[in-house]
Amino acid sequence: MSVENLAISFGSNQVLKSVNLELHAGETLGVIGPNGAGKTVMLNIMTGILKPDGGRLVFLGRDILKEGVVERVRMGLGRTFQIPRSFRNMTAYENSLVGAVFGSGLTERAAGARARDILDMIGLSGKKLEPAGKLGLLDRKRLEIGVALATGPRALLLDEAAGGLTESEVAEILGIVRKVKESGVGVIWIEHVLQTMLHGTDRVMLLAEGRDVICGRPRDVMSSREVEEAYLGAGVGARTRRKRA
Repeated sequence: MSVENLAISFGSNQVLKSVNLELHAGETLGVIGPNGAGKTVMLNIMTGILKPDGGRLVFLGRDILKEGVVERVRMGLGRTFQIPRSFRNMTAYENSLVGAVFGSGLTERAAGARARDILDMIGLSGKKLEPAGKLGLLDRKRLEIGVALATGPRALLLDEAAGGLTESEVAEILGIVRKVKESGVGVIWIEHVLQTMLHGTDRVMLLAEGRDVICGRPRDVMSSREVEEAYLGAGVGARTRRKRA
């Protein structure tokens, strides 16, 4: 996947000005940035929920900005949300089955086999008959990823999959993401949890002031002056002005 000069405004608020990134098969790209930087907005554009004002989104060699949400899922874009959106009255297995049937267009038999494999991969096979609404937060997060994986994605977009979890629970999510990566699926992972960005990504990109500010090796980016300024509120623009002065 490649994103070129992605931009969107809401009224006079220009949330994204020019965002550029590339994602390769089997790579995990972390995305960090202060609250309000437009990280979730970027995912919403990628998955067809929002229409940008400008830019290109190329997936598997094809510009998909004119494609709808369903078409993008069928092409291989899977996505999770900050707050899990599983069907609360349906079991973990039934939720995964829905992802496989409607996301991939599989027959119910083939979808059932995929759902069982996914539940085993994410550590929920022992709770497959539990209603999603009765699962704890870690298991709901697991199931959210599982439903996205059941659609058969080539690229998986994670929106704070580790948010609200304890350190040991975050390690569980890291293990799942590693398995996803090993299967050859590319991952874009938005997260505020430092542990995930340092230990679960190949590259990290800072999104601030509507732009991709810096992208590189996780530790290099996390220790950079750009990240310090973005989170302290000085902003990239302030740094640029000081350099010019």
